[in-house]
Amino acid sequence: MNSIPDIIIAVDGYSSTGKSTFAKMVASEFGFLYLDSGALYRGVTFHCLEEGLIGKDGKIDEDRLKASIDLLDLHFRRAEGFTRLFLGERCIESEIRTLEVSSHVSPVSAIPFVRQYVDGRLHTFSEGGRVIMDGRDIGTTVFPHAQVKIFMTADEQVRARRRYDELVAKGQTASLEEVLTNLKERDYIDSHRETSPLRQALDAYVMDNTHMTLHEELVWMLGLLQGKFGILESPGLSC
Repeated sequence: MNSIPDIIIAVDGYSSTGKSTFAKMVASEFGFLYLDSGALYRGVTFHCLEEGLIGKDGKIDEDRLKASIDLLDLHFRRAEGFTRLFLGERCIESEIRTLEVSSHVSPVSAIPFVRQYVDGRLHTFSEGGRVIMDGRDIGTTVFPHAQVKIFMTADEQVRARRRYDELVAKGQTASLEEVLTNLKERDYIDSHRETSPLRQALDAYVMDNTHMTLHEELVWMLGLLQGKFGILESPGLSC
């Protein structure tokens, strides 16, 4: 759809609302570069776990993390049509999706200098425009002047089931109760952190996808873009 201008689309919302799936789908359909801010926070968290920067009590050694974060080479590469996160020359896409990383990512991402690191990486990756990215504060803090902002939400039971099914499909062991508890904890931490808390931007379009299929989400997005930019043609959707 060439009539869509070079813009930044910011997708924010609660955990397990399918932000990444939605953003990747939009990127593929409309020719945008997809950036996953959550993957960067997970990458930093994975680094913390691998280097022993998180104690058994959950306390983060912020001094050691601060000393190492500027040397942390987290970046995206496209492979087989997908954008994957690398730590140096090592693809860590599967390692950052475990429940262990999920259990620690909110406290790590609440640290101000971690957020500054991720924001800097995102600004570097997005130079040139025509980018869609998802996270918790993209439209409120990272790119407050994004031309299109979307806030995604869904029923927490539905979100927990989605996350549980995702973990099971990857062969990981977890109970639905554990996943729901983790989801509630992440929602609370993300919404109450002092630096860049999760909140809906005043000019964001809200998508409640509790009962939506992926195709319906894409049709919703097409309607939004057509209305906002006066686009008349309706291309065939691939999903």
